[in-house]
Amino acid sequence: MRRGERAGNKAHPMNRATKIFVPGFALLVVAGIAFGGWIQWQSHRRLARVYAIEVAAVPVPAGAEAVARGKHLATTRGCVDCHGADLAGATVIDDGAMGRIDGPNLTRGAGGLPADYADSDFVRAIRHGVNREGRGLFLMPSTDYATLSDADMGALIAHLRVLPAVDKPSGPVKPGPVARTLLATGRLRLAAQEIQHARIKPSQVAPAANADYGRYVAASCTGCHGSNLSGGKIAVGPPTWPPASNLTPHPDGRLGQWTEADFVRALRTHRRPDGSEISPVMPKTFGGLDEIEMKALWAYLRTLPPKPLGKR
Repeated sequence: MRRGERAGNKAHPMNRATKIFVPGFALLVVAGIAFGGWIQWQSHRRLARVYAIEVAAVPVPAGAEAVARGKHLATTRGCVDCHGADLAGATVIDDGAMGRIDGPNLTRGAGGLPADYADSDFVRAIRHGVNREGRGLFLMPSTDYATLSDADMGALIAHLRVLPAVDKPSGPVKPGPVARTLLATGRLRLAAQEIQHARIKPSQVAPAANADYGRYVAASCTGCHGSNLSGGKIAVGPPTWPPASNLTPHPDGRLGQWTEADFVRALRTHRRPDGSEISPVMPKTFGGLDEIEMKALWAYLRTLPPKPLGKR
């Protein structure tokens, strides 16, 4: 009997495992919920931050020449890629991980900009990445536009002022779980966080086929290719996006073996010299750069020091 009693009192191995597993699993669940709550709180906090911006006045010219220049800028500097060909809004990202991100309607139609939207509001949004309420705009690449010359800023606003009204509700801006995690942990930062607003110096470089003007044109490339144009993972893109190409002469990239004619043809046709198609993530609108811009951009890229892919 005693031996049987001892055998009966012996704990089953499965019971011991259960006693260890259940509390451990519960602890993981609680930790996961807490971490998810922190992600929501911290990402909301970053998106809700209010920036006190003093917006410098920019003269907005009238006339067909200024409007034409503004249209050229809107087409070749990325505006139409996020806001649509008519600038009445478009879906930029629709992905379970990154969320649903739409560029808003920039026309004066129903669902677009209000009638009292001022020139200073345009400057605040374009140059500073901040809306009228003082909050940072999500995925607005204002780091690319912060040093846009006053002449080009004025021309761009002149174009936006005369857009045909399109009645179209602006789509949602709903960051997904990955986007919120990147925001909360600081791996994805709003342009408004990056820009030193009080120190912005608009460019004064004159259009010319040289490296100085090429650096100015290349500012529109940095959002995807990085500040030193070495390419790599695009932080704002969904996981399915390929890395941005390395535009430096490092062996990781392709441009070291290209000629100027190859480069221009690639932008114009969206095909590499070997005939392969460039990723659709690369906007075809850059093919609309004029001859001076193309030559200047190439001249600037030739001055870049070689950097390994992704070394931003």
